[in-house]
Amino acid sequence: MGGETVESDIDNWTTQLRKGLLELCIVNLLAKGDVYGYDLVKQLSEVRGLVVTEGTIYPLLSRLKRLGLVTTRLAESTSGPARKYYTLSPAGHRMRATMNSYWNELADGVTRFQNESEGHHG
Repeated sequence: MGGETVESDIDNWTTQLRKGLLELCIVNLLAKGDVYGYDLVKQLSEVRGLVVTEGTIYPLLSRLKRLGLVTTRLAESTSGPARKYYTLSPAGHRMRATMNSYWNELADGVTRFQNESEGHHG
């Protein structure tokens, strides 16, 4: 057998889950208006369990930009170099609506299973 353990499987599961949720959080934050990269990192790192670093956020933002879901603009900053601001494109807003709808259905279903199984330990 390989080196797979329960712990490594849980780590893998949480990593996959976080990746999708991180993207959902990013599009929802960007829907409020322009946000620069580091500010996104700060806001997202407040969500316990997401494990947010610049190394995880910027590749996701680049991918969203490549897909045409996010646009960027540079703006002068009073404290240091110009900042890159990210904005949802019209396609990004459509994707956000789809993602939120899917998430809400999933969350409702998962919560129902969790509630049904309480007290039914077999």
